[in-house]
Amino acid sequence: MNYSKEQLWERFQKYYAEFSEIGLALDLSRMTFPDHLFSSMEPRLQQAYRSMADLEKGGIANPDEKRMVGHYWLRDPDRAPDPQIKTEIQQTLQSIKAFSGEVHAGKIQGAKGKFKHLLLVGIGGSALGPQLVADALGSSGADKLTPFFIDNTDPDGIDKVLSQLKNSFGVTMCIVVSKSGGTKETRNGMLETAAAYKEAGLEFSRHAVAVTSHGSELDKLAVREKWLARFPMWDWVGGRTSELSAVGLLPAALQGIDIDAVLQGAKACDETTRRSDTKCNPAAQLALMWFYAGNGRGERNMVILPYKDRLQLFSKYLQQLLMESLGKRLDLDGKEVHQGITVLGNKGATDQHSYIQQLRDGLNNFFVIFVEVLRDRTSRSMQVDPGVTTGDYLEGFFLGTREALFESDRQSVTISVKEVSPFTVGVLIALFERAVGLYASLINVNAYHQPGVEAGKKAASAIIDVQLKVQTFLKEHRGEAYSASAIADSIGSKDRCEAVFKLCEHLAANPDRDIEKAASGSPAATKYRFRP
Repeated sequence: MNYSKEQLWERFQKYYAEFSEIGLALDLSRMTFPDHLFSSMEPRLQQAYRSMADLEKGGIANPDEKRMVGHYWLRDPDRAPDPQIKTEIQQTLQSIKAFSGEVHAGKIQGAKGKFKHLLLVGIGGSALGPQLVADALGSSGADKLTPFFIDNTDPDGIDKVLSQLKNSFGVTMCIVVSKSGGTKETRNGMLETAAAYKEAGLEFSRHAVAVTSHGSELDKLAVREKWLARFPMWDWVGGRTSELSAVGLLPAALQGIDIDAVLQGAKACDETTRRSDTKCNPAAQLALMWFYAGNGRGERNMVILPYKDRLQLFSKYLQQLLMESLGKRLDLDGKEVHQGITVLGNKGATDQHSYIQQLRDGLNNFFVIFVEVLRDRTSRSMQVDPGVTTGDYLEGFFLGTREALFESDRQSVTISVKEVSPFTVGVLIALFERAVGLYASLINVNAYHQPGVEAGKKAASAIIDVQLKVQTFLKEHRGEAYSASAIADSIGSKDRCEAVFKLCEHLAANPDRDIEKAASGSPAATKYRFRP
Protein backbone atom coordinates (compact mmCIF):
# COMPACT_ATOMS: atom_id res chain seq x y z
CA MET A 1 0.00 0.00 0.00
CA ASN A 2 1.47 3.36 -1.03
CA TYR A 3 1.22 6.41 1.23
CA SER A 4 2.27 9.96 0.45
CA LYS A 5 4.63 11.64 2.93
CA GLU A 6 1.69 13.62 4.28
CA GLN A 7 -0.45 10.50 4.72
CA LEU A 8 2.38 8.65 6.43
CA TRP A 9 2.92 11.55 8.83
CA GLU A 10 -0.78 11.50 9.70
CA ARG A 11 -0.66 7.75 10.17
CA PHE A 12 2.42 8.08 12.37
CA GLN A 13 0.65 10.58 14.62
CA LYS A 14 -2.31 8.23 14.90
CA TYR A 15 -0.41 5.00 15.60
CA TYR A 16 2.58 6.21 17.57
CA ALA A 17 2.19 5.95 21.34
CA GLU A 18 4.46 6.74 24.27
CA PHE A 19 4.26 4.86 27.54
CA SER A 20 6.26 7.17 29.76
CA GLU A 21 5.78 5.10 32.91
CA ILE A 22 7.94 2.36 31.38
CA GLY A 23 10.13 4.54 29.16
CA LEU A 24 8.90 2.95 25.95
CA ALA A 25 7.30 4.09 22.71
CA LEU A 26 5.59 1.97 20.07
CA ASP A 27 5.09 2.86 16.42
CA LEU A 28 2.63 0.78 14.38
CA SER A 29 2.32 3.22 11.48
CA ARG A 30 4.39 1.12 9.09
CA MET A 31 2.10 -1.86 9.44
CA THR A 32 -0.52 -1.42 6.71
CA PHE A 33 -3.56 -2.64 8.64
CA PRO A 34 -6.94 -1.02 8.00
CA ASP A 35 -8.27 1.42 10.56
CA HIS A 36 -11.09 -0.96 11.52
CA LEU A 37 -8.67 -3.68 12.68
CA PHE A 38 -8.78 -2.57 16.32
CA SER A 39 -12.57 -2.48 16.49
CA SER A 40 -13.05 -5.76 14.59
CA MET A 41 -10.63 -7.59 16.89
CA GLU A 42 -11.88 -6.01 20.11
CA PRO A 43 -14.12 -8.92 21.22
CA ARG A 44 -11.23 -11.40 20.84
CA LEU A 45 -8.85 -9.03 22.62
CA GLN A 46 -11.26 -8.63 25.53
CA GLN A 47 -11.41 -12.41 25.83
CA ALA A 48 -7.59 -12.47 25.81
CA TYR A 49 -7.51 -9.93 28.65
CA ARG A 50 -9.91 -12.07 30.67
CA SER A 51 -7.78 -15.15 30.04
CA MET A 52 -4.66 -13.34 31.23
CA ALA A 53 -6.49 -12.09 34.32
CA ASP A 54 -7.57 -15.66 35.16
CA LEU A 55 -3.97 -16.83 34.65
CA GLU A 56 -2.62 -14.22 37.06
CA LYS A 57 -5.22 -15.19 39.65
CA GLY A 58 -3.91 -18.75 39.66
CA GLY A 59 -6.20 -20.48 37.19
CA ILE A 60 -4.97 -23.59 35.40
CA ALA A 61 -3.49 -21.85 32.37
CA ASN A 62 -1.53 -24.93 31.28
CA PRO A 63 -4.32 -27.51 31.03
CA ASP A 64 -2.19 -30.24 29.46
CA GLU A 65 0.05 -30.37 32.53
CA LYS A 66 -2.64 -29.18 34.98
CA ARG A 67 -0.42 -26.32 36.12
CA MET A 68 -0.76 -22.71 37.09
CA VAL A 69 1.42 -20.21 35.24
CA GLY A 70 2.99 -17.73 37.62
CA HIS A 71 5.96 -15.89 36.16
CA TYR A 72 4.07 -12.60 36.68
CA TRP A 73 4.09 -13.19 40.44
CA LEU A 74 7.90 -13.21 40.45
CA ARG A 75 8.01 -9.41 40.12
CA ASP A 76 4.89 -8.78 42.19
CA PRO A 77 4.55 -11.46 44.89
CA ASP A 78 1.45 -9.75 46.31
CA ARG A 79 -0.42 -11.05 43.25
CA ALA A 80 0.37 -14.68 44.05
CA PRO A 81 -2.85 -16.62 44.69
CA ASP A 82 -1.43 -18.44 47.69
CA PRO A 83 0.34 -16.94 50.76
CA GLN A 84 2.90 -19.74 50.68
CA ILE A 85 3.86 -18.93 47.08
CA LYS A 86 4.21 -15.26 48.00
CA THR A 87 6.47 -16.14 50.92
CA GLU A 88 8.61 -18.49 48.83
CA ILE A 89 9.17 -15.82 46.16
CA GLN A 90 10.11 -13.19 48.75
CA GLN A 91 12.38 -15.54 50.68
CA THR A 92 14.13 -16.67 47.52
CA LEU A 93 14.84 -13.08 46.50
CA GLN A 94 16.21 -12.34 49.96
CA SER A 95 18.37 -15.48 49.82
CA ILE A 96 19.77 -14.50 46.41
CA LYS A 97 20.74 -11.05 47.71
CA ALA A 98 22.23 -12.43 50.92
CA PHE A 99 24.20 -15.13 49.13
CA SER A 100 25.49 -12.72 46.48
CA GLY A 101 26.47 -10.23 49.17
CA GLU A 102 28.50 -12.84 51.03
CA VAL A 103 30.20 -13.91 47.79
CA HIS A 104 31.09 -10.32 46.91
CA ALA A 105 32.38 -9.71 50.43
CA GLY A 106 34.55 -12.83 50.27
CA LYS A 107 32.70 -14.58 53.09
CA ILE A 108 31.90 -17.40 50.67
CA GLN A 109 35.01 -18.34 48.72
CA GLY A 110 36.38 -20.96 46.38
CA ALA A 111 39.34 -23.20 47.12
CA LYS A 112 41.75 -20.57 45.79
CA GLY A 113 40.13 -17.48 47.27
CA LYS A 114 37.45 -14.94 46.47
CA PHE A 115 35.24 -15.87 43.53
CA LYS A 116 36.06 -14.01 40.30
CA HIS A 117 34.03 -15.96 37.73
CA LEU A 118 30.72 -17.76 37.49
CA LEU A 119 30.00 -20.61 35.09
CA LEU A 120 26.33 -21.29 34.41
CA VAL A 121 25.47 -24.75 33.08
CA GLY A 122 21.98 -24.97 31.59
CA ILE A 123 20.11 -25.15 28.31
CA GLY A 124 17.20 -23.38 26.63
CA GLY A 125 15.44 -20.96 28.95
CA SER A 126 17.82 -21.93 31.73
CA ALA A 127 20.65 -20.31 29.77
CA LEU A 128 19.19 -17.91 27.17
CA GLY A 129 17.69 -15.48 29.67
CA PRO A 130 20.83 -15.27 31.82
CA GLN A 131 22.96 -14.89 28.68
CA LEU A 132 20.76 -12.05 27.39
CA VAL A 133 20.90 -10.15 30.67
CA ALA A 134 24.62 -10.75 31.17
CA ASP A 135 25.41 -9.47 27.68
CA ALA A 136 22.99 -6.54 27.84
CA LEU A 137 23.95 -5.26 31.28
CA GLY A 138 27.44 -6.58 31.95
CA SER A 139 30.56 -4.46 31.80
CA SER A 140 33.95 -5.94 30.99
CA GLY A 141 36.33 -5.26 33.86
CA ALA A 142 33.57 -3.95 36.11
CA ASP A 143 31.53 -7.12 36.69
CA LYS A 144 31.89 -8.47 40.21
CA LEU A 145 31.94 -11.99 38.75
CA THR A 146 32.65 -12.55 35.07
CA PRO A 147 30.02 -14.88 33.53
CA PHE A 148 30.64 -17.91 31.33
CA PHE A 149 28.06 -20.35 29.96
CA ILE A 150 27.85 -23.99 28.93
CA ASP A 151 24.52 -24.36 27.13
CA ASN A 152 24.90 -27.49 25.03
CA THR A 153 26.17 -31.05 25.13
CA ASP A 154 28.78 -30.36 22.42
CA PRO A 155 32.15 -31.66 23.70
CA ASP A 156 34.16 -29.16 21.68
CA GLY A 157 32.00 -26.29 22.92
CA ILE A 158 32.41 -27.47 26.51
CA ASP A 159 36.18 -27.71 26.04
CA LYS A 160 36.29 -24.18 24.63
CA VAL A 161 34.60 -22.74 27.71
CA LEU A 162 36.50 -24.84 30.23
CA SER A 163 39.83 -23.96 28.59
CA GLN A 164 39.14 -20.28 29.31
CA LEU A 165 38.78 -21.15 33.00
CA LYS A 166 41.59 -23.72 33.14
CA ASN A 167 43.72 -21.87 35.67
CA SER A 168 40.80 -20.29 37.50
CA PHE A 169 38.58 -23.13 38.70
CA GLY A 170 39.52 -22.38 42.30
CA VAL A 171 37.89 -18.94 41.98
CA THR A 172 35.02 -19.98 39.68
CA MET A 173 31.52 -20.70 40.96
CA CYS A 174 29.46 -23.16 38.92
CA ILE A 175 25.69 -22.71 38.85
CA VAL A 176 23.84 -25.77 37.54
CA VAL A 177 20.30 -24.99 36.40
CA SER A 178 17.81 -27.77 35.71
CA LYS A 179 14.18 -27.75 36.76
CA SER A 180 13.75 -31.52 36.66
CA GLY A 181 17.35 -32.29 37.46
CA GLY A 182 17.32 -34.87 34.67
CA THR A 183 17.90 -32.75 31.56
CA LYS A 184 20.65 -34.68 29.76
CA GLU A 185 22.40 -31.69 28.18
CA THR A 186 22.72 -29.94 31.55
CA ARG A 187 23.69 -33.12 33.37
CA ASN A 188 26.39 -33.81 30.78
CA GLY A 189 27.78 -30.29 31.10
CA MET A 190 27.81 -30.64 34.87
CA LEU A 191 29.65 -33.99 34.75
CA GLU A 192 32.29 -32.64 32.37
CA THR A 193 32.71 -29.54 34.50
CA ALA A 194 33.00 -31.58 37.70
CA ALA A 195 35.66 -33.71 36.01
CA ALA A 196 37.59 -30.56 35.09
CA TYR A 197 37.55 -29.40 38.71
CA LYS A 198 38.74 -32.82 39.85
CA GLU A 199 41.55 -32.81 37.29
CA ALA A 200 42.61 -29.45 38.71
CA GLY A 201 42.77 -31.06 42.16
CA LEU A 202 39.66 -29.29 43.42
CA GLU A 203 36.38 -30.37 44.98
CA PHE A 204 33.53 -29.45 42.66
CA SER A 205 31.06 -29.33 45.54
CA ARG A 206 32.97 -26.45 47.18
CA HIS A 207 32.23 -24.35 44.10
CA ALA A 208 28.79 -25.59 43.04
CA VAL A 209 25.30 -24.11 43.36
CA ALA A 210 22.05 -25.76 42.24
CA VAL A 211 18.94 -24.05 40.87
CA THR A 212 16.33 -26.80 40.65
CA SER A 213 13.02 -28.15 41.92
CA HIS A 214 12.82 -29.35 45.49
CA GLY A 215 13.44 -33.10 45.62
CA SER A 216 14.81 -33.42 42.08
CA GLU A 217 17.82 -35.62 41.35
CA LEU A 218 19.98 -32.49 41.13
CA ASP A 219 18.61 -31.26 44.45
CA LYS A 220 19.39 -34.61 46.09
CA LEU A 221 22.92 -34.56 44.64
CA ALA A 222 23.53 -31.06 45.96
CA VAL A 223 22.35 -32.09 49.43
CA ARG A 224 24.40 -35.29 49.40
CA GLU A 225 27.59 -33.58 48.27
CA LYS A 226 27.03 -30.45 50.41
CA TRP A 227 27.10 -27.89 47.61
CA LEU A 228 27.46 -24.20 48.48
CA ALA A 229 23.76 -23.42 48.07
CA ARG A 230 20.46 -24.49 46.51
CA PHE A 231 17.79 -22.21 45.04
CA PRO A 232 14.29 -23.25 43.98
CA MET A 233 12.49 -23.60 40.68
CA TRP A 234 8.74 -24.05 40.78
CA ASP A 235 6.46 -26.05 38.50
CA TRP A 236 4.42 -22.91 37.82
CA VAL A 237 7.36 -21.20 36.08
CA GLY A 238 8.39 -22.46 32.65
CA GLY A 239 12.01 -22.37 31.54
CA ARG A 240 11.44 -19.75 28.85
CA THR A 241 9.75 -17.42 31.34
CA SER A 242 12.14 -18.09 34.22
CA GLU A 243 14.60 -15.21 33.81
CA LEU A 244 13.10 -13.30 36.74
CA SER A 245 13.27 -16.31 39.04
CA ALA A 246 16.48 -17.62 40.64
CA VAL A 247 17.42 -18.91 37.18
CA GLY A 248 18.28 -15.42 36.01
CA LEU A 249 18.35 -13.31 39.17
CA LEU A 250 21.09 -15.33 40.87
CA PRO A 251 23.73 -15.07 38.11
CA ALA A 252 22.75 -11.44 37.49
CA ALA A 253 23.14 -10.54 41.17
CA LEU A 254 26.49 -12.32 41.32
CA GLN A 255 27.59 -10.41 38.23
CA GLY A 256 26.70 -7.19 40.06
CA ILE A 257 23.56 -6.26 38.11
CA ASP A 258 20.80 -4.36 39.92
CA ILE A 259 18.16 -7.10 40.04
CA ASP A 260 15.70 -4.90 41.94
CA ALA A 261 15.64 -2.53 38.98
CA VAL A 262 15.08 -5.41 36.54
CA LEU A 263 12.14 -6.58 38.65
CA GLN A 264 10.78 -3.04 38.93
CA GLY A 265 10.88 -2.67 35.15
CA ALA A 266 9.00 -5.92 34.65
CA LYS A 267 6.44 -5.04 37.31
CA ALA A 268 5.83 -1.60 35.80
CA CYS A 269 5.41 -3.14 32.35
CA ASP A 270 2.96 -5.69 33.74
CA GLU A 271 0.86 -2.87 35.18
CA THR A 272 0.80 -1.12 31.80
CA THR A 273 0.11 -4.25 29.77
CA ARG A 274 -2.64 -5.37 32.12
CA ARG A 275 -4.88 -2.60 30.74
CA SER A 276 -7.95 -3.72 28.82
CA ASP A 277 -7.90 -0.63 26.60
CA THR A 278 -5.94 -1.88 23.60
CA LYS A 279 -4.75 1.57 22.54
CA CYS A 280 -3.16 1.97 25.98
CA ASN A 281 -1.60 -1.50 26.03
CA PRO A 282 1.68 -1.98 24.07
CA ALA A 283 1.74 -5.77 24.52
CA ALA A 284 -1.79 -6.08 23.13
CA GLN A 285 -0.84 -3.90 20.20
CA LEU A 286 2.16 -6.10 19.49
CA ALA A 287 0.02 -9.24 19.64
CA LEU A 288 -2.52 -7.62 17.32
CA MET A 289 0.21 -6.74 14.79
CA TRP A 290 1.49 -10.32 14.85
CA PHE A 291 -2.02 -11.54 14.23
CA TYR A 292 -2.56 -9.10 11.38
CA ALA A 293 0.82 -9.71 9.70
CA GLY A 294 0.40 -13.48 9.62
CA ASN A 295 -3.38 -13.66 9.16
CA GLY A 296 -3.62 -15.32 12.55
CA ARG A 297 -1.70 -18.26 11.10
CA GLY A 298 1.93 -17.17 11.41
CA GLU A 299 2.17 -16.81 7.63
CA ARG A 300 4.98 -14.25 7.89
CA ASN A 301 8.30 -14.55 9.70
CA MET A 302 9.15 -12.07 12.44
CA VAL A 303 12.57 -10.44 12.03
CA ILE A 304 13.93 -8.82 15.21
CA LEU A 305 16.38 -6.00 14.52
CA PRO A 306 17.71 -4.26 17.65
CA TYR A 307 19.98 -1.34 16.79
CA LYS A 308 22.23 -1.92 19.79
CA ASP A 309 25.08 -4.37 20.32
CA ARG A 310 23.99 -5.00 23.90
CA LEU A 311 20.71 -6.42 22.59
CA GLN A 312 22.29 -8.76 20.04
CA LEU A 313 21.01 -11.82 21.95
CA PHE A 314 17.48 -10.42 22.16
CA SER A 315 16.43 -12.08 18.91
CA LYS A 316 17.79 -15.43 20.11
CA TYR A 317 15.95 -15.05 23.41
CA LEU A 318 12.69 -14.14 21.65
CA GLN A 319 13.14 -17.00 19.23
CA GLN A 320 12.72 -19.47 22.06
CA LEU A 321 10.05 -17.49 23.89
CA LEU A 322 7.81 -17.22 20.83
CA MET A 323 8.53 -20.41 18.93
CA GLU A 324 8.38 -22.76 21.91
CA SER A 325 5.28 -21.03 23.25
CA LEU A 326 3.32 -20.62 20.01
CA GLY A 327 4.54 -23.44 17.77
CA LYS A 328 1.79 -25.98 18.44
CA ARG A 329 0.14 -28.72 16.41
CA LEU A 330 -3.11 -28.70 18.39
CA ASP A 331 -5.16 -25.84 19.79
CA LEU A 332 -6.87 -25.85 23.18
CA ASP A 333 -9.89 -27.64 21.69
CA GLY A 334 -7.74 -30.47 20.34
CA LYS A 335 -8.08 -29.27 16.76
CA GLU A 336 -5.04 -29.67 14.48
CA VAL A 337 -3.89 -26.13 13.62
CA HIS A 338 -0.07 -26.14 13.21
CA GLN A 339 0.37 -22.66 14.64
CA GLY A 340 3.49 -20.61 15.30
CA ILE A 341 5.63 -17.63 14.30
CA THR A 342 9.14 -18.09 12.94
CA VAL A 343 11.53 -15.63 14.60
CA LEU A 344 14.78 -14.51 12.98
CA GLY A 345 17.20 -11.68 13.60
CA ASN A 346 20.59 -10.36 14.55
CA LYS A 347 21.34 -6.64 14.99
CA GLY A 348 21.58 -3.37 13.11
CA ALA A 349 23.53 -1.87 11.47
CA THR A 350 25.52 -5.09 10.99
CA ASP A 351 22.62 -6.48 8.99
CA GLN A 352 23.00 -3.67 6.46
CA HIS A 353 25.88 -5.78 5.19
CA SER A 354 24.23 -9.19 5.46
CA TYR A 355 20.56 -9.96 4.88
CA ILE A 356 18.91 -6.53 4.58
CA GLN A 357 19.41 -6.91 0.82
CA GLN A 358 16.99 -9.84 0.75
CA LEU A 359 14.57 -8.18 3.14
CA ARG A 360 14.21 -5.25 0.77
CA ASP A 361 14.39 -6.93 -2.63
CA GLY A 362 13.75 -10.63 -2.04
CA LEU A 363 10.90 -12.66 -0.61
CA ASN A 364 8.24 -10.55 1.06
CA ASN A 365 7.42 -13.17 3.67
CA PHE A 366 8.20 -11.32 6.90
CA PHE A 367 7.63 -8.26 9.02
CA VAL A 368 10.24 -6.49 11.13
CA ILE A 369 10.33 -5.43 14.75
CA PHE A 370 12.92 -2.69 15.11
CA VAL A 371 14.26 -1.93 18.58
CA GLU A 372 15.61 1.61 18.75
CA VAL A 373 17.77 2.71 21.69
CA LEU A 374 17.95 6.49 21.90
CA ARG A 375 20.95 6.94 24.21
CA ASP A 376 24.27 6.15 22.52
CA ARG A 377 26.56 5.86 25.54
CA THR A 378 26.92 7.21 29.06
CA SER A 379 29.90 9.43 28.19
CA ARG A 380 30.31 12.11 25.53
CA SER A 381 30.79 11.01 21.91
CA MET A 382 33.45 12.28 19.55
CA GLN A 383 32.47 13.61 16.14
CA VAL A 384 33.58 11.26 13.37
CA ASP A 385 32.38 13.83 10.83
CA PRO A 386 31.56 17.49 11.50
CA GLY A 387 28.48 17.47 13.74
CA VAL A 388 28.02 13.68 13.44
CA THR A 389 28.87 10.86 15.89
CA THR A 390 28.99 7.08 15.50
CA GLY A 391 25.63 6.96 17.29
CA ASP A 392 24.17 9.38 14.77
CA TYR A 393 25.22 7.05 12.01
CA LEU A 394 23.59 4.10 13.82
CA GLU A 395 20.33 6.06 14.10
CA GLY A 396 20.63 7.05 10.47
CA PHE A 397 21.05 3.47 9.35
CA PHE A 398 18.01 2.47 11.41
CA LEU A 399 15.77 5.19 10.00
CA GLY A 400 17.08 4.68 6.48
CA THR A 401 16.56 0.92 6.61
CA ARG A 402 13.03 1.30 7.95
CA GLU A 403 12.22 3.79 5.21
CA ALA A 404 13.80 1.69 2.45
CA LEU A 405 11.89 -1.40 3.56
CA PHE A 406 8.57 0.43 3.70
CA GLU A 407 9.11 1.89 0.25
CA SER A 408 9.44 -1.71 -0.93
CA ASP A 409 6.14 -2.71 0.78
CA ARG A 410 7.88 -4.34 3.75
CA GLN A 411 6.07 -3.77 7.03
CA SER A 412 7.55 -3.03 10.44
CA VAL A 413 6.88 -2.14 14.06
CA THR A 414 9.30 0.07 15.99
CA ILE A 415 9.89 -0.20 19.73
CA SER A 416 11.85 2.73 21.14
CA VAL A 417 13.52 2.85 24.55
CA LYS A 418 15.75 5.52 26.04
CA GLU A 419 18.63 3.26 27.08
CA VAL A 420 19.68 -0.27 27.88
CA SER A 421 19.38 -0.35 31.67
CA PRO A 422 18.25 -2.95 34.21
CA PHE A 423 14.81 -1.31 34.32
CA THR A 424 14.50 -1.31 30.52
CA VAL A 425 15.60 -4.94 30.19
CA GLY A 426 12.92 -5.88 32.72
CA VAL A 427 10.38 -3.93 30.66
CA LEU A 428 11.33 -5.67 27.40
CA ILE A 429 11.20 -9.14 28.96
CA ALA A 430 7.76 -8.48 30.46
CA LEU A 431 6.47 -6.80 27.29
CA PHE A 432 7.09 -9.84 25.12
CA GLU A 433 5.97 -12.33 27.77
CA ARG A 434 2.61 -10.57 27.91
CA ALA A 435 2.38 -10.24 24.12
CA VAL A 436 2.96 -13.98 23.78
CA GLY A 437 0.23 -14.74 26.31
CA LEU A 438 -2.26 -12.46 24.59
CA TYR A 439 -1.44 -13.75 21.12
CA ALA A 440 -1.76 -17.34 22.33
CA SER A 441 -5.28 -16.51 23.48
CA LEU A 442 -6.10 -14.94 20.10
CA ILE A 443 -5.11 -18.15 18.30
CA ASN A 444 -6.41 -20.47 21.08
CA VAL A 445 -3.23 -22.42 21.86
CA ASN A 446 -1.55 -23.46 25.11
CA ALA A 447 1.54 -21.25 25.30
CA TYR A 448 2.92 -22.94 28.39
CA HIS A 449 3.71 -26.51 27.43
CA GLN A 450 6.18 -27.96 24.92
CA PRO A 451 5.15 -31.44 23.70
CA GLY A 452 7.44 -31.18 20.67
CA VAL A 453 10.46 -30.67 22.92
CA GLU A 454 9.51 -33.67 25.02
CA ALA A 455 9.07 -35.78 21.87
CA GLY A 456 12.57 -34.81 20.78
CA LYS A 457 14.00 -35.85 24.14
CA LYS A 458 12.29 -39.24 23.96
CA ALA A 459 13.55 -39.78 20.41
CA ALA A 460 17.10 -38.91 21.47
CA SER A 461 16.92 -41.41 24.34
CA ALA A 462 15.78 -44.11 21.94
CA ILE A 463 18.73 -43.36 19.65
CA ILE A 464 21.17 -43.65 22.57
CA ASP A 465 19.69 -47.07 23.38
CA VAL A 466 20.35 -48.16 19.79
CA GLN A 467 23.94 -46.89 20.00
CA LEU A 468 24.63 -48.90 23.14
CA LYS A 469 23.34 -52.04 21.41
CA VAL A 470 25.55 -51.33 18.38
CA GLN A 471 28.63 -50.99 20.57
CA THR A 472 27.83 -54.14 22.52
CA PHE A 473 27.22 -56.15 19.33
CA LEU A 474 30.48 -55.08 17.66
CA LYS A 475 32.46 -55.65 20.84
CA GLU A 476 31.05 -59.15 21.21
CA HIS A 477 32.09 -59.82 17.59
CA ARG A 478 35.47 -58.16 17.89
CA GLY A 479 37.43 -58.04 14.63
CA GLU A 480 34.48 -58.97 12.43
CA ALA A 481 33.09 -56.32 10.06
CA TYR A 482 29.39 -55.72 9.54
CA SER A 483 27.29 -53.40 7.41
CA ALA A 484 24.78 -51.04 9.03
CA SER A 485 21.87 -53.18 7.85
CA ALA A 486 23.48 -56.35 9.24
CA ILE A 487 24.08 -54.66 12.58
CA ALA A 488 20.53 -53.28 12.67
CA ASP A 489 19.09 -56.72 11.93
CA SER A 490 21.27 -58.36 14.59
CA ILE A 491 20.27 -55.97 17.36
CA GLY A 492 16.56 -56.11 16.58
CA SER A 493 16.41 -52.68 14.93
CA LYS A 494 16.03 -53.59 11.26
CA ASP A 495 13.82 -50.53 10.76
CA ARG A 496 16.63 -48.25 12.01
CA CYS A 497 19.30 -48.93 9.36
CA GLU A 498 19.89 -45.28 8.60
CA ALA A 499 20.26 -44.42 12.29
CA VAL A 500 22.69 -47.31 12.76
CA PHE A 501 24.75 -46.08 9.80
CA LYS A 502 24.92 -42.54 11.18
CA LEU A 503 25.78 -43.83 14.67
CA CYS A 504 28.58 -45.99 13.30
CA GLU A 505 29.94 -43.04 11.31
CA HIS A 506 30.01 -40.97 14.48
CA LEU A 507 31.62 -43.71 16.54
CA ALA A 508 34.26 -44.37 13.89
CA ALA A 509 35.16 -40.66 13.74
CA ASN A 510 36.11 -40.73 17.44
CA PRO A 511 39.12 -43.02 17.99
CA ASP A 512 38.46 -43.39 21.73
CA ARG A 513 35.28 -45.37 20.92
CA ASP A 514 37.37 -48.26 19.42
CA ILE A 515 35.13 -48.69 16.38
CA GLU A 516 36.52 -48.25 12.88
CA LYS A 517 35.46 -48.42 9.27
CA ALA A 518 36.55 -51.75 7.82
CA ALA A 519 35.32 -50.98 4.31
CA SER A 520 33.99 -47.85 2.60
CA GLY A 521 31.55 -47.26 -0.19
CA SER A 522 27.84 -46.66 -0.30
CA PRO A 523 25.91 -46.71 2.98
CA ALA A 524 24.91 -50.28 2.19
CA ALA A 525 28.48 -51.41 1.44
CA THR A 526 30.28 -49.65 4.30
CA LYS A 527 31.28 -51.99 7.14
CA TYR A 528 32.35 -51.40 10.71
CA ARG A 529 34.16 -53.40 13.35
CA PHE A 530 35.40 -53.15 16.88
CA ARG A 531 39.11 -52.39 16.75
CA PRO A 532 41.09 -55.69 16.84
